[in-house]
Amino acid sequence: MSVIGRRGLHYLHTLKASNVPADLIQKGQDRVIDASLTLIRERVKLKGELLRALGGAKATASLLGVPLGHNSSFLQGPAFAPPRIREAIWCGSTNSATEEGKELKDPRVLTDVGDVPVQEIRDCGVDDDRLMNVIGESVKLVMEEDPLRPLVLGGDHSISFPVVRAVSEKLGGPVDILHLDAHPDIYHAFEGNIYSHASSFARIMEGGYARRLLQVGIRSITSEGREQGKRFGVEQYEMRTFSRDRHLLENLKLGEGVKGVYISVDVDCLDPAFAPGVSHIEPGGLSFRDVINILHNLQGDVVAADVVEFNPQRDTVDGMTAMVAAKLVRELTAKISR
Repeated sequence: MSVIGRRGLHYLHTLKASNVPADLIQKGQDRVIDASLTLIRERVKLKGELLRALGGAKATASLLGVPLGHNSSFLQGPAFAPPRIREAIWCGSTNSATEEGKELKDPRVLTDVGDVPVQEIRDCGVDDDRLMNVIGESVKLVMEEDPLRPLVLGGDHSISFPVVRAVSEKLGGPVDILHLDAHPDIYHAFEGNIYSHASSFARIMEGGYARRLLQVGIRSITSEGREQGKRFGVEQYEMRTFSRDRHLLENLKLGEGVKGVYISVDVDCLDPAFAPGVSHIEPGGLSFRDVINILHNLQGDVVAADVVEFNPQRDTVDGMTAMVAAKLVRELTAKISR
């Protein structure tokens, strides 16, 4: 059996081995998916109604957790990240204001609609084709409730494909993407897995969901990564030339002529001195202030974002990387909300 198969749907295999009728399995899976989407739908609806009653918000960042780790090529710890990030956001060691002065305790700035129940869905034997659709539908449910905009907590980087696809489909056209990462994640199908966290941006570009893709912080890239970048017209900014590119990257203007800007932050874009709690440690990365300067100075309408690849199982005892991921979420919240 392949690596993907060994990681996969043990419960479904057991049922098939027991000669359980396929239509019975299918109906059961459908009920679980419907229940999962109903929970997200009702939470989103409630938050939207409350915000509209409060008034005064044109855009509100809405946390949506996607605790998925099985598409990682190395460690699956990012599946445990969403609750750790939430805990760090509200940690009493710091206040609830962003650097630009927005108050996170104001529900018009930040709200939370919970998690997509990824493991519960997979436990019912649902494959990745359907799981990616559930993630995308959950994102669309958030976007249907004005003024909510999705700020997604991963999870490994495979989640960016269904999220970006959903954002693009819901808005009716492509977006510009700012992608901060040590890796380009643009393999055609890493280890034979089209949904690998190392292949998410290949799926995004193939689908036409992005007009421009800017990849910043790259320092681990193969010949395939460069070839795929050229194939899709990706603007790849490697760390070896960051000092030369800094001024450009700290003065980006994106989203004009498309449906807005999507920001995807892989925590390993940071040098491991700042964020050791990641699966793929790559020295020579961005400083935290480098990332914040890029985000603060970006001009464009940020319609959605994600923070991915924080691995709590590799974090320091005091949760340093959790606090870093939380700070990224806080500053992205400030960028989205208005």
